[in-house]
Amino acid sequence: MSAGESGPGPGWTGATGRPTRIVLARHGQTPLSVERRYSGQGDPDLTDLGVRQAERTAERLAAIPGLSAVVTSPLRRCLATAERAARAAGVPLVVEDDLVETDFGAWEGLTFTEAAARDPEVHSRWLGDTAVPPPGGESFAVVRTRVERGLRRIVGERPGGVVAVVSHVTPIKLAIRAGLGVGDELLFRLHLDLASVSDVRFYPDGPTSVHLVNDTSHLD
Repeated sequence: MSAGESGPGPGWTGATGRPTRIVLARHGQTPLSVERRYSGQGDPDLTDLGVRQAERTAERLAAIPGLSAVVTSPLRRCLATAERAARAAGVPLVVEDDLVETDFGAWEGLTFTEAAARDPEVHSRWLGDTAVPPPGGESFAVVRTRVERGLRRIVGERPGGVVAVVSHVTPIKLAIRAGLGVGDELLFRLHLDLASVSDVRFYPDGPTSVHLVNDTSHLD
């Protein structure tokens, strides 16, 4: 990346000013992720592997130059990484409720197959329409509204800063969607690994750019 793109002058995109850099980390492994079950606003602990992933991810986040804060979902599987990173970097830890995972309602804890068998028509519609919620849960459209509100809050409170965000697969996808300016199909086509890191930047004059997606090199 050129000095002009990260500094106050215009880069090749035409964006000006210093962007707010948001480095997004997904939480580590839980028992539900091992079994590939819908894991929304329930609060499982990490597995032993998940703890090791959290430690490695926290080390990576804490080493980011200029890091000013760590913002996290309130759930334990995210706090396990965020607390370590904030402590190691000596920066504030901020809990942001808007960055919590989707409420999967009646599908919480079910596998894809179990949810499809339980509510076949709704599940089929949900797979292609972000306005459709799981029974008793949130639609992706609703989640997008709150996630983007949370991102605006981060950018507004730390303009031009560097912030680590520890969250879940859907909010991170929505942050990347905001950075790319693409449609809802990204939610259904983008894969994010556990404990992966992505990097999205928001410029003060409006443009956005995505610099990294789904990097797990720190886990090697």
